[in-house]
Amino acid sequence: MSRVGENIKNTRNSIGMSQKQLAKKLGVAESFINEVESGRKIANQSLIDRLSKVLGKDINDITMSFEEEVYKEEKTQKFSSEPKKESVKEVWSEAFGSVLKNVPVYRYSLDKAISWKQLPLINNKVEGYAQDKVLYLEIEDDDMIGFRIGSGDLGFAHITHEIENNTICLIDYNNGRAIRQIRKLDNNKLLLISNKGSLRTETVDSKDIKVLAKLDRIEIKL
Repeated sequence: MSRVGENIKNTRNSIGMSQKQLAKKLGVAESFINEVESGRKIANQSLIDRLSKVLGKDINDITMSFEEEVYKEEKTQKFSSEPKKESVKEVWSEAFGSVLKNVPVYRYSLDKAISWKQLPLINNKVEGYAQDKVLYLEIEDDDMIGFRIGSGDLGFAHITHEIENNTICLIDYNNGRAIRQIRKLDNNKLLLISNKGSLRTETVDSKDIKVLAKLDRIEIKL
């Protein structure tokens, strides 16, 4: 067990809280707490701050313990007689990479990421999806404003080409791309729904559209 994990475990046990209870309060899997406490994963600063609030104790000394371990390792390996800030930063970055995933933000063209957002990586997945299947979409218009999806909002999505009933997806059709709700009418016909102040529907053949990604949630621009 690492000093970091031991510190978290001791604080948790001192207030009589189980791993399951702590995981529920943090909104993570119980297995993730177990891996952090056992030293298989390193908690990032954001998680450390949340742990401090939940456990009712400032545990920022955990970060100091980690830096001390880095320093000791550097001395053992005789890289230098003094700890280098650059080396500590690199180790922190590597540690964060084990629990956070840089998720790209795309426009509808999906040709180049315009920015990145970090999300927790749990059991090698991001919110239950494979790392290479998740993305954010920057909403480009108000075609779905009636569904509270407006221009500038960010939609967390996962890549799929499957047509599912009553889902909101990025689709390719009519030589362009758009966000639409999809409803199946039968095996071949689909109803595409938008709402730019008023409900609009369009009946299309399933072979005339291509689903590119399914929206799972929207982060509203304030």
